[in-house]
Amino acid sequence: MLAGPFRLSLVRRLTAKSLLAHGASAETAGTAQLVLSELVGNAIRACGDDVPLVVEVYVGDTGTVVSVHDPAPDLLPRFAESAMDSADAESGRGLPLLNLLCTDVRVTASPIGKQIRCLLGPA
Repeated sequence: MLAGPFRLSLVRRLTAKSLLAHGASAETAGTAQLVLSELVGNAIRACGDDVPLVVEVYVGDTGTVVSVHDPAPDLLPRFAESAMDSADAESGRGLPLLNLLCTDVRVTASPIGKQIRCLLGPA
């Protein structure tokens, strides 16, 4: 997909529909939509509008997986601990949010740049 607000809305709807069709709970589908939004939003902030992304969402043996590949292997997510303590911070809460919602978050190299893979646990 090319990142953008309309496309994100479409991918969020497809995510929920696909996960529900494959046996995921409504709660898991909603959490997957939130995680997907965070990952795509981060990719847009890091790489710019209309960046080409690869989005994967599926139910695997160990749980629901949401991953986003972007073309910026050197722009890695950073944990900004001070943002969690500040009511005025405008960014920096994404990774802590992912850590709360997911049982595992991994950043790896991918053929197009990097992949951020989030495991949501059982469907």
